[in-house]
Amino acid sequence: MGPTSRATPYWYEDRDVVGMLEALRTFRRADQDMRARLSAGMHMNVTDLQALRFVIAAENAGEVATPRGLATHLHISTASTTKLLDRLTGSGHLAREPHPSDRRSLVVVATDHAHEEVRERLARMHERMAEIAREVPVDARPAVEDFLVRMAAHLDTEGDVPPLGPAPRRPAAPTTSG
Repeated sequence: MGPTSRATPYWYEDRDVVGMLEALRTFRRADQDMRARLSAGMHMNVTDLQALRFVIAAENAGEVATPRGLATHLHISTASTTKLLDRLTGSGHLAREPHPSDRRSLVVVATDHAHEEVRERLARMHERMAEIAREVPVDARPAVEDFLVRMAAHLDTEGDVPPLGPAPRRPAAPTTSG
C-alpha cells in the first residue's frame, strides 16, 4: 500500500495533527448535513435558511438586517436577494418593514412564526451541544476555542484557488519500424 492509499489525505505531513483535522472535517460535514436536513424540514433551501439565520442573528445583536446586508452576507446578487425575500415573506418567515431611521430603505425582520419554528427545531440540538461543550475540561476550553476561531479565520481569508493547468503532455510511445 502506497502513501496515498491510506484514509488520511496525503498532503498532511505532520501526522500529529491529522486526528484534529479529521475531527474538524467530520464536524463540518455533519454541520452541513444537519443544515440540509433542517432546511428541507422547513421546506426551504439552504440559502433561505442561511438568510433566516442572518436576520435572527442581527435581531439578537440589536442590529437591523437590510436586503443589501443580506446580499453581501450570502454573496448573491440583489436580484437573487429579491427572489429570496419574496419566498421567505411568502412562507411567513420574514417581513419587510420600513427602516427605523431611513424611511427610504427597508429592513428585514423574522416573524414570530420563524422564531417559533427555529426554536422548536433547534432547542433540543442546542441544549445537547451545550452539554457536550460542558464535558470539555475547563482548562482545555480556551485552547479548543482558540483552535476553532483561528481555523474559521483562516478559512474566511482563503481566496479562490487558481485553476489547475492542463496535465503535462506525455511523450508519445516510441514506435518501431521494421
